[in-house]
Amino acid sequence: MTSVAGRLGAPGHSDTLGLPDARRYVVFLVDGMGLQLLRNHPREAPFLNGLAEVPDLVCGVPSTTAASLTSLGTGLDAGRHGVVGYTSRNPATGGRLNSLTWDASVDPIAWQPHEPVLSQLRRAGLDGACVNDARFEQSGLTLCSQRGVPFHGFRSPWERLDTVVEVVEAMGPGAVYAYESRLDHTGHGEGCGSEQWREQLVGIDEELADLRAELPSDTVLLVTADHGMVDVPDEGRFDVDAHPRLLDDVQLLAGEARFRHLYTAPGAASDVADRWRAELGERAVIRVRDEGLEDWFGPVDPSVAPRIGDVVVAALEKFAVFSSREFAVELSLKGMHGSVTEAELQVPLLVAD
Repeated sequence: MTSVAGRLGAPGHSDTLGLPDARRYVVFLVDGMGLQLLRNHPREAPFLNGLAEVPDLVCGVPSTTAASLTSLGTGLDAGRHGVVGYTSRNPATGGRLNSLTWDASVDPIAWQPHEPVLSQLRRAGLDGACVNDARFEQSGLTLCSQRGVPFHGFRSPWERLDTVVEVVEAMGPGAVYAYESRLDHTGHGEGCGSEQWREQLVGIDEELADLRAELPSDTVLLVTADHGMVDVPDEGRFDVDAHPRLLDDVQLLAGEARFRHLYTAPGAASDVADRWRAELGERAVIRVRDEGLEDWFGPVDPSVAPRIGDVVVAALEKFAVFSSREFAVELSLKGMHGSVTEAELQVPLLVAD
């Protein structure tokens, strides 16, 4: 989004991606459409696979929706904007904050105080808008990532296409953000190797081709994603509750199955990390926050640091750490993301001009 702002001439931003000139841009994010998954399905997605690509784009860590959407919306790493996972510790209460369902007692603007890029566009005299599922208009995640611009809600994919086109046609120079969730939802429930997932990709590819055909000629369509996905088989599923010694000195477990935050008793982080390394071996990367995580989270603001686990556990290959007691619903998921593998981090940036 910052490169779009730079191309539009917004102060304080520059185009580091080499985007084509346009009067208006639509940034369309397909949740869960990792680059490897897309490139492995050329027949299902001929339109998307035929577009020009800005190479070498990755999402941030953790590779999960809430963190990635907020990074896209603000241009900041998770260590700055503070949305550090699907769930994370709220230092004010010591409990977990779910960044998708949110908590009414937590002010999203206090949690993520940085002004989103679309809002900065409007302040600079340009136009900006958000087109998303009507249910998300006042969600905590929307307020963290896309606040400060008109929100246009839709209730079906067909209504979304019409809404995006109408919003673009009514605006001057500026940008529209639009969001698609069905591919990610299907991947979680059925697996990203399933026929149902492929059918969703076919439909989304057709819808985006239709959108490009309906958009004005002075508008560039940019298609991207927030993360990829991997299917985790039964043999890769590790239930930490069956290994209680690993929970010694762990006061709170958060994150998600592919990227766990462990909040430990004071002074216990190194011992906890050693126990987890001994048990999991090469199935995960295990790091201690106080030893530095800037290569994953970027520079970490002091207010954000306590939200990150004292120990973080990033699953590798087709492995995941479950808790049947704390996160039973995750046991039903087939496709997952959140970790640091190329399959999860690599995302497309496709240009349809």
